[in-house]
Amino acid sequence: QVQLVESGGGLVQPGGSLRLSCAASGRIVSINDMGWYRQAPGKERELVAAITSGGYTNYANSVKGRFTISRENAKNMVYLQMNSLKPEDTAVYYCNADRVRTEWGMVYNNWGQGTKVTVSS
Repeated sequence: QVQLVESGGGLVQPGGSLRLSCAASGRIVSINDMGWYRQAPGKERELVAAITSGGYTNYANSVKGRFTISRENAKNMVYLQMNSLKPEDTAVYYCNADRVRTEWGMVYNNWGQGTKVTVSS
């Protein structure tokens, strides 16, 4: 199976920055789509940003201009650079990898365990 491990979360003051990383492993040949989602207390999980293997990106309106998603295909890594953080960005951030081609076939919709981001003074 595919394992996703996130890192980089923590406590940051409003206006600060954090960089999240996600490493995918598990006999992976290639990954089509990777993304970051977040879930705040009492709210549904929502898409933050996504990136295809070709580099096409998609962002939630609430983070456009502040967050940047990137990936390293050779390392099966995806990153989320978060700048100008706001208290409303506080949430658990989850890494997602979809349409993952492994040595045993295609695997869909894989999730990491999440990393907590708290924006507070």
